[in-house]
Amino acid sequence: MSNNTVNHRCPNCAWLEAKIAVLEKRVAELERLLDKALKASKRQAGPFSKGKPKTNPKKPGRKAGPDYGPKAHRLAPDSPQQFDEIIEVPLPDKCPDCGGSIDKQNIEQQFQVEIPRKPLHRRFDIHTGSCRRCGKRIQGRHPLQSSDALGAASSQLGSETQATIALFKNKYGLSYGKICGILKDQFGIDLSRGGAAQVVQRAAQRSEQIYRSLCQMVRESSAVYPDETGWKVGGWNQWLWTFVSAGATIYLIRPSRGHEIPEEILGPDWDGTMVHDGWSPYDFFDKAQHQQCLSHLLRRAHNLMEKAAGRAKAFPRKIQKLLKDALALRDRRDERGISERGLAIARGRLEKRLDRLLACRLSHEGNWRFQNHLARHDDEIFTFLYQSDIEATNWPAEQAIRPAVINRKVFGGNRTKAGAHAQEVLASVFVTCAQRGQNALSYLSKLICFRHTHRLCYTPVLLPVR
Repeated sequence: MSNNTVNHRCPNCAWLEAKIAVLEKRVAELERLLDKALKASKRQAGPFSKGKPKTNPKKPGRKAGPDYGPKAHRLAPDSPQQFDEIIEVPLPDKCPDCGGSIDKQNIEQQFQVEIPRKPLHRRFDIHTGSCRRCGKRIQGRHPLQSSDALGAASSQLGSETQATIALFKNKYGLSYGKICGILKDQFGIDLSRGGAAQVVQRAAQRSEQIYRSLCQMVRESSAVYPDETGWKVGGWNQWLWTFVSAGATIYLIRPSRGHEIPEEILGPDWDGTMVHDGWSPYDFFDKAQHQQCLSHLLRRAHNLMEKAAGRAKAFPRKIQKLLKDALALRDRRDERGISERGLAIARGRLEKRLDRLLACRLSHEGNWRFQNHLARHDDEIFTFLYQSDIEATNWPAEQAIRPAVINRKVFGGNRTKAGAHAQEVLASVFVTCAQRGQNALSYLSKLICFRHTHRLCYTPVLLPVR
């Protein structure tokens, strides 16, 4: 056998060696990332980190110059009736530096807002009697009373205090222990953890009718933004759902992540427009119009580009470019920079580009799965270009669910089903109040003082009259 024959290398062998080198490099990178993730998982007590700090970070805050905008400052009260105290601050008798006499020139004003630390103690002298006709016992009721209870239950917390406790727990995620500590240290009010829990339960019970009205309002909405996240009740895995509409936001905590939960709220025949993240249970609403969240699609394309190599990056890159062009077209439409005819033409071109991408033959498994998802929902990608009153993403639901996620990191969920129900009721009321420009503390405080028969009449303050 000649030397030429012995030294000859098969072309396939060279290709395989090059392929092996690429794969070995990829395996080494994946092992490095896995090792980093495993080390991070063993340091749960450490603070959250985004990685190493930048060598030349940008200066925090807004840049000085004409684009800075108005500087914020606390506004002075515009009415003399707003002052609870007016304190004179006279000049000293002598100059503190040289001891000379002082000539009075002017009176300047400074304003201060303070939290009163002394609690307000009330005593209600309730007149009681009986009806001369039927003999029924009758007692008076003041608008500031939160209950008719007497005897052993006659010593109570005021409605403002009860509403504050509910706000601390179900909006800001404070534990009952911290709530009791704040009331004790700041105001000198003694309250046990069990007592605070009972206050929250009663506030939720008195908000039950409002919560049902909010659910009905979401069901009657023409567009809804749903989302869901993990939750725990008594240590068991549950799901916290949120449904956001133009006028109300509601939460539900359920053990399922299936289609029966949105059907419970919206009804199986709901025919509005639903903007969601592509979770399959939403597909059961076959009478509704759908809009796939473009942020989730862009994120999926970005992840594929990070994991893929070579030509496999081409498909997610083209999808990313297509979706960004669609968002740019939306911005032109909203700024009145394109006519209706021009919008229709540009929209048709985007749809043809999508059809061509869906017709491509792909070998990369991740790209193939992504293509199949887009093909199943190809008529749900550009709905926002046909309906100007809906969003291209489900950011309203993401924003609504973010406070709940933060609270979950603090206290981990709820211990009981009753606590979970109080969470969904009060969180719905608080978020809807913010959505409608209502003061949540004042709203709940007034609601607590109303009798059972009058609470539903208070709904129009928050909800529009039908």
